[in-house]
Amino acid sequence: MRAKRVIALFAAALLLYSVVLGRLFITASNREYGQTAMAQTVTTLTLSPRRGDFFDRNGNNLTGYGTEYYALSIPSEGSYTRLFDYVSYREQTLLYQRRNATTPFLVQVSTDLTDQGIYTYARTGRYWPIPVAVHLLGYLDGDGNGVSGLELTCNEQLSDSGGADYVQCITNASGQLMEEQPPRLTETGTQANGVMLTLDLGIQRACEAIAQQTIQKGCILVMERRTGRILASSSMPVFDPDNVADSIEANDTSLLNRPLCAFNVGSVFKPVMAALALEKDMGWFTWECTGSTEINGHVYHCAGNTAHGMVNLDSALTESCNCYFIQLGQLLGGKAIQEIAARFGFGETQTLAEGLSASAGNLPDANTLQNKGQLAGISFGQGELLATPLQVLSMMNAIANDGVFLDPSVLLGACTADGSRVIDPAEQTGQRKAISDSVAGRLQGILRRVVEEGTGRAASEVPGGAAGKTGTAQTGRYAEDGTEIMDLWFAGWYPAEKPNYTILVLQDTATNTLSSCTEIFAQVCQALYWLENS
Repeated sequence: MRAKRVIALFAAALLLYSVVLGRLFITASNREYGQTAMAQTVTTLTLSPRRGDFFDRNGNNLTGYGTEYYALSIPSEGSYTRLFDYVSYREQTLLYQRRNATTPFLVQVSTDLTDQGIYTYARTGRYWPIPVAVHLLGYLDGDGNGVSGLELTCNEQLSDSGGADYVQCITNASGQLMEEQPPRLTETGTQANGVMLTLDLGIQRACEAIAQQTIQKGCILVMERRTGRILASSSMPVFDPDNVADSIEANDTSLLNRPLCAFNVGSVFKPVMAALALEKDMGWFTWECTGSTEINGHVYHCAGNTAHGMVNLDSALTESCNCYFIQLGQLLGGKAIQEIAARFGFGETQTLAEGLSASAGNLPDANTLQNKGQLAGISFGQGELLATPLQVLSMMNAIANDGVFLDPSVLLGACTADGSRVIDPAEQTGQRKAISDSVAGRLQGILRRVVEEGTGRAASEVPGGAAGKTGTAQTGRYAEDGTEIMDLWFAGWYPAEKPNYTILVLQDTATNTLSSCTEIFAQVCQALYWLENS
């Protein structure tokens, strides 16, 4: 009996042990399963935001060009070595920094590497190999958001679809892809609407090509005379929007959008003085130029100390006689000069888009111009007077446009994603009457003679003729060799009669200039003639 009880107790103990052991086994298995599940990581990589493009007035792409490739770099699969030869120097740095990463990441490569067993994704690029209107358009940050220019001011509009392309990877604890679970490409949202600009791609490219050959530092602008729309805007030197860091490191002023920056004006301001003289019925005023004139003990000179002899308004503007305009300014007075300059847009901030404005420059006030020295300076575009190329272009356009001043514009409005049509037009350009038809007509005749027989003769052979005014302004800035840097200008229109275009050329360095501003202006006119007749 006692033996049976012992056997029963032993059996019960054995059963209890088995139950406990089973539960321990199940618990251990569940933990192992949980750890395996936890080892699976889902990594979602943004391939590219769905960003709208810029288009010119004819629907030609200004962005959204070519094909870019992005390869998936997977840890512990030799990705660093396999991808190194196919990435740019900048991407090589990224690849090196993340060579020991424990999660996959995307890196831009130069070609499709699919045939090498590397997951590669093709996407439309953003900028042309030689970017178009790079200063006006601006550039993006690493997340695809606008940082400068129209990319910044139109950022919300260009990215309002909320869409993007994603690559989803399921990896183990080592960062390697799980078997039989390749990366999955997911597309969300739709392509955002684009923005149509007033630029003309053909004219823009022509101006950029001319600027590359002739200008070290400066700009070229072309405006449609009857609308005030900017057809071309080129600034030198240029920068690479895909590698802005190089320009920052070089510190070469290439990030400056010169059409929106203020410069010393010089003789290109003299048409404003001539307009005031005609309004005041002082076109009769004459002066005998000996090459210099004295105001308040300070001697002012004509360029090269040239003695122009007896000159009137027409001949003084044609030959750009400083002495004549200095004496004319003393008669007209600072208040009247300040008022007409303001009518022509000097001292006024010009806004091309919300958040994108040109400098106001500096227009001395009437009190400052009570000083005879300051009055003498502004009378030939010097002293404290500063203006942007956009302001000078708008002033010259008003003369060509029979006295009607038009606010410059670069936006036609939001457009469809393919640039086929405008769906939300921008506001129309504002306008005002700066000078009368008769005064404008008289100035038009004089400025045509500037090109035919005056200081702008380098443009006299342009088909259809041209008109305009030269300018050479002292800046008070000096090169390393001690040579003073000058701001050189030519502003005018083409063709001479019934003009279609107003054109401005600026060089903000007089050292080692490749071509005169008048010669560059003539090349732009020739390009416009060819584009119209090809």
